[in-house]
Amino acid sequence: MADQQPSFDAAKYKNAQREQWNKDGAAWRRWNPTLDRWYGDATRLMLDLAQIRPGQRILDIAAGAGEPAVSAAERVGHGGYVLATDISEGIVELALQVARERGLQQVETRAMDGEKLDLPDASFDAVLCRLGLMYMPHPVTALREWRRALREGGRVAVVVFSTPDRNPWGAVPASIIRQRAQLPPPVPGQPGPFGLGNPGMLDDVFRQAGFANPEVHAVPVPHRMASAAEYVRVAREAFGAFNAMMAHLSPQERESAWNEVEASMRSFESPGGFEVPGECLVGAATK
Repeated sequence: MADQQPSFDAAKYKNAQREQWNKDGAAWRRWNPTLDRWYGDATRLMLDLAQIRPGQRILDIAAGAGEPAVSAAERVGHGGYVLATDISEGIVELALQVARERGLQQVETRAMDGEKLDLPDASFDAVLCRLGLMYMPHPVTALREWRRALREGGRVAVVVFSTPDRNPWGAVPASIIRQRAQLPPPVPGQPGPFGLGNPGMLDDVFRQAGFANPEVHAVPVPHRMASAAEYVRVAREAFGAFNAMMAHLSPQERESAWNEVEASMRSFESPGGFEVPGECLVGAATK
């Protein structure tokens, strides 16, 4: 991993992430059925690779509005335990609501920084992180913390996006928004959706953090909707990173940028609807 650039302020970045997800968390929950349809295969493979069994204790980092914590809770059963954590206080409240609505009393939630866990050593059988690790300023530091919280032989399993060329669902809007907002290109080593997507990178951070026998699998995650307009509606409401990139623009400038995004995404429409390619990497390793 490249060193952090001196101009990058990790604390300021984390505060912005917290504020953004406190604001966008309700939309993320509202679109949960769509998001689960897109990322369900990757989530199930992550849970499989974590080797979750009844009665285990599971830690979910960057849990969002309930997944994968809820699915993990169903696997561990009422004799198990799942702690869902996220840097956003608001979104973990939503996760708890989802768990209780499904009758899963074995789920608890806590607001917590994924790079600095307020948890005892060797207290969990598996650690999960779906679409969160690549947004952390120091992924190796985060993984070392997760390893500390794992029992000997415990498993870590994560989902990240691969490379921009394999994820036009995000790369195309991000490119347009970056140009409209006059943002510099992303710096290697800084957090972002594709920050851990290059070949070998996920294996490398696992090893740097002290994990053994890493394995990484590519999983297609096509983003299907009825139309490009419907897809952009999801992106506008639920994808906090896009909104954060445009935070300093006027409402008119933001609207214009989204209109350009929608026009560009129409190239993925067909008589059968809208489908834009995506790819996740599902990685796992052992303490």
